[in-house]
Amino acid sequence: MDRRLALVTGASAGIGMAFARILASHGYDVALTARRGDRLEKLAEEITLRYGVEALSVAADLAEPEASGQILDFLTAHGRTADVLINNAGYGLPGAYADTRWADQRAVIQVMVTAPAELAHRLLPGMIHRKFGRIVNVASLAGLIPGAAGHTLYAAVKAFQVRFSQSLHLETQAQGVHVSALCPGFTYSEFHDVAGTRAQITQSTPPWLWLGADEVAAAGYEAVEANRPICVPGAPNKAIAAAVKLIPDDWALALMASQGSRFRRG
Repeated sequence: MDRRLALVTGASAGIGMAFARILASHGYDVALTARRGDRLEKLAEEITLRYGVEALSVAADLAEPEASGQILDFLTAHGRTADVLINNAGYGLPGAYADTRWADQRAVIQVMVTAPAELAHRLLPGMIHRKFGRIVNVASLAGLIPGAAGHTLYAAVKAFQVRFSQSLHLETQAQGVHVSALCPGFTYSEFHDVAGTRAQITQSTPPWLWLGADEVAAAGYEAVEANRPICVPGAPNKAIAAAVKLIPDDWALALMASQGSRFRRG
């Protein structure tokens, strides 16, 4: 195929779905992956009809260690490889760390640390060889501020994605490969529904703190095209990220301790 291909994980809803549409609107074929195959097929059909590009869908659960390899094998079987990687799949696991099952925490690490790192590692050589590549790791504002109680690993894995993106950015910026960490704050998507915190968070946060998934994905696309290593969309989120850098760590942690219960369950 003459068109480049973009692989989007967590593409069945929210920021991943928005990324898929934006990439297709810029002429990329897309490969969509998530757990919900029916949603993927519906989105693939919509994208093909609307944008005239090829849209492949492969249902996979990135919590399974074999899933990343199976997704890439699927692309190979269709004669394709990815020039763009959007590592978007992710979720929050409510509850205090000691009250959760290790199997569930291990899945968090697999989905948001191991799988993104593996996909990037396996796709990077081809990108470097072709002197073209784009990688967006959808991190979070949580990765730039102190962690809070509950959802214990979430800030930690998002901080990993930020630092991982910065290192890859430095390693590949002279080789035609752009790498960015996208760090949104509160975003209208299914994320909080899955975590069971939608009502709690919407009642405790002002509307001006929220962005739509389309806005977030558009900011991420612009950032990776410009090869900016970190993108924090939205003026309020930029202000929060900047303020945290200016105040002492113990102050920032105390602030999270006082405010964190407003946003998290458990």
